[in-house]
Amino acid sequence: MATPYDTDPRLLRAFTAVAEELHFTRAAGRLYVAQQALSRDIRRLERELDVQLFVRTTRQVALTPDGERLLPYARRVLDAHDALRDAFHAEPRPLLVDLNTPGLVQDRILRRARERAPEQELMARFESGLAGAVREILAGRLDVSFGRYGGLAPALRARLDAQFVRYEPMAVLLPEDHDLAGLPEVPLARLAGEHLYAGAGNDRTTEWTDLAVRLFAGPGRGIHLSPPAPLAVGKEEFQRIMAKHRHPVLAVTGFPPMPGCVLRPLVDPVPLSPVSLVWRKGLRHPGLDALRAAAAELGRREGWLERPADSWLPEGEPGVPGG
Repeated sequence: MATPYDTDPRLLRAFTAVAEELHFTRAAGRLYVAQQALSRDIRRLERELDVQLFVRTTRQVALTPDGERLLPYARRVLDAHDALRDAFHAEPRPLLVDLNTPGLVQDRILRRARERAPEQELMARFESGLAGAVREILAGRLDVSFGRYGGLAPALRARLDAQFVRYEPMAVLLPEDHDLAGLPEVPLARLAGEHLYAGAGNDRTTEWTDLAVRLFAGPGRGIHLSPPAPLAVGKEEFQRIMAKHRHPVLAVTGFPPMPGCVLRPLVDPVPLSPVSLVWRKGLRHPGLDALRAAAAELGRREGWLERPADSWLPEGEPGVPGG
């Protein structure tokens, strides 16, 4: 026998309709069910609660004392059930989208997704790195992020879904008075002996630090990973830390302008940062559909999925076409 905690809301809805109409035929019409089915639901509810809810004669239907006692509880349960349904089905909740850092190409994808689905609420967040964002995604505090999917541990990738978005050429951010700042492009060989900052010590950007380690370890490159530095949040703090430590910073060509610095593309070869859209496995949301469509549209239009000639990626990189 079921307890009141297990009672099917459909049975309570049948009971409430009969209690309010005091007429089985009218109640059945109100619920769009056959009268026999309605009577069967009422009998089932009476058996589950082990009470009689109605007194039925050929002329009228009346609530018993137990029926009168049940009615306010049934209404409250149904109100809560309807509120739950409305919260999760009538209008999807906002989609929380991590863009890593303001000013990156992900901003354009979000803007296009909002244009494609203006009725959806897509809320931007900034977690600075995919490794940190994934912790928030798996904890249910974030929905979507961007970054190097292949730089995550296999156990994490097994709990996520991803869509490859683009090959993003990498660059170096230099103090404006650095010896290499006058070059329009910086060959990797010219960085030999340099110490570049690539997020070492920041547990939110481990996928980026791993990419740098693989790049710097190339044959004869002789590029060094700079030691951990304080995490700078905002342009003013970034500028202060840059001026203090003066280490060039590994970046991407779409990195936003920074005061006192110049951004130069890396070449010979062109190192690539593979960017994917990443979300929790099984997530269904129309805002996610809009993001995926926007990323695919921009990728086709702007050639993001075409790997440049003379380019570098880590060997066997998961998450990229053919990877």
